Amino acid sequence: MNIRSQMSMVFHLDKCIGCHTCSIACKNIWTDRKGTEYMWFNNVETKPGTGYPTKWEDQTSYRGGWEMHKGKLRLKSTGRGRIIANIFHNPSLPSMDDYYEPWTYDYQNLFNAPEGDDQPTAKPISMVTGEYIDIEAGPNWDDDLGGSPVYGQNDPNLEGLTEEQKQQLFAIQRLVFFYFPRICNHCTNPACVASCPSGALYKRGEDGIVLIDQNRCRGWRSCVAACPYKKTYFNWSTGKSEKCLLCFPRVETGQAPACFHSCVGRIRYLGVVLYDAERIEEVAALPREELIDGHRSLILDPNNPLVIEEAMKAGIPESTLKAARQSPVYRFVKEWKLALPPHIEYRTLPMLFYVPPMSAVTASYDGKVVNGTSEEFFHDINDSRVPMQFLGNLFGAGYTGKIEYAMRKQKAVRWYRRALTVGDIDMETAKRILHEADCSIEEAEAIYRLTSLCTAEERFVIPPAHRETAIEALQDPMTRKQEVGFGFMSGPRRGM
Repeated sequence: MNIRSQMSMVFHLDKCIGCHTCSIACKNIWTDRKGTEYMWFNNVETKPGTGYPTKWEDQTSYRGGWEMHKGKLRLKSTGRGRIIANIFHNPSLPSMDDYYEPWTYDYQNLFNAPEGDDQPTAKPISMVTGEYIDIEAGPNWDDDLGGSPVYGQNDPNLEGLTEEQKQQLFAIQRLVFFYFPRICNHCTNPACVASCPSGALYKRGEDGIVLIDQNRCRGWRSCVAACPYKKTYFNWSTGKSEKCLLCFPRVETGQAPACFHSCVGRIRYLGVVLYDAERIEEVAALPREELIDGHRSLILDPNNPLVIEEAMKAGIPESTLKAARQSPVYRFVKEWKLALPPHIEYRTLPMLFYVPPMSAVTASYDGKVVNGTSEEFFHDINDSRVPMQFLGNLFGAGYTGKIEYAMRKQKAVRWYRRALTVGDIDMETAKRILHEADCSIEEAEAIYRLTSLCTAEERFVIPPAHRETAIEALQDPMTRKQEVGFGFMSGPRRGM
């Protein structure tokens, strides 16, 4: 057993209001420099939709993540026998058009335009070429267009839905969408790290955050092709790759990342989990239908005496173990089984999990009143406007069982709280629903509190960083004790 700690995350999609505050907070801090104009370490997509970059989930085109080949894991995008031929050319890379060409405006024209009958305008100018452009796409071009024929109907997650389900999904009177915020998943089995020829990408041993060493990066862009979530980017100005770093200078000082801290809907949770690194390859190679259970089995119980003993042997501090016992991520993922990884079939074993969203119920109209399609307790789970298969493709590797379990438990908690507060549901019925959803009253109360009444201290459980133990293997910790992670002061530049 090789126990390691990982800063892990949960996003509660039922609470996301699509305000994009998280994206702007990240943009202002990390990607406001030349060459990063098109980068969004955090972005919020509308689902159904094609996302950013366009159709990033279509791995037949982008070839990201891992695949099973002759019984063994291998990268889809590259490998020992393929890297030489493609080292200067990655055929599966997204193009600028798949992202968008960043632009600004010719504001001087507003002030210097000659006198005339027409109001002067600020024309759009490319931030890459400096020339005038016709804007055709943007970082969130399909916002709230979940039912559009251009964006919503081209979502790769619609695969497997019947034609009737698709028509119902996009019928104007039943139109529905939800928001899907994304950052780097800081995966347990990151394809970006495995693909890098120069070894610039690495996963920190003390907290599992995946970073890029700007001094070692040579701009091969293998990481961009290998990441199935397309959360590594190429800086065209410095010639280096960049990605979300989970605001590790903030995390190391006990602060939540900027996107977490600024979240208006309080959908984001951050905590430490312990996992067994020896089983990573074994779990990543499991059959598709077993990946979610295997991924959960990788996460260890921080209250287990054997786990505690092995963690102490591995040098994990007691403060980290205490934080793991209080982790909201462990409760959502392992205890309650409410949160699920995105596209686990990519086999990167992401450490960002999502609580799937509830949606409006498909109903019938008889000319007088709108009626639900069934009187069963959980009919609205399978009859919701967002088809279960769509959520299964997004969070269940194509299977819906784990999604239905999470949705049933969410609904059961809602009905139980409604019985307590509104009173239009009798408590006996609420208890029956809890029982059928595999949820006790104590668990329902805990879910309700952490979902609705949680404080910042309960949502973000961040242990002390103990940078002295991370740096002492290389340099004198006393000379580095005031640092918060940055090991160099000069900015990245092209060349060696």
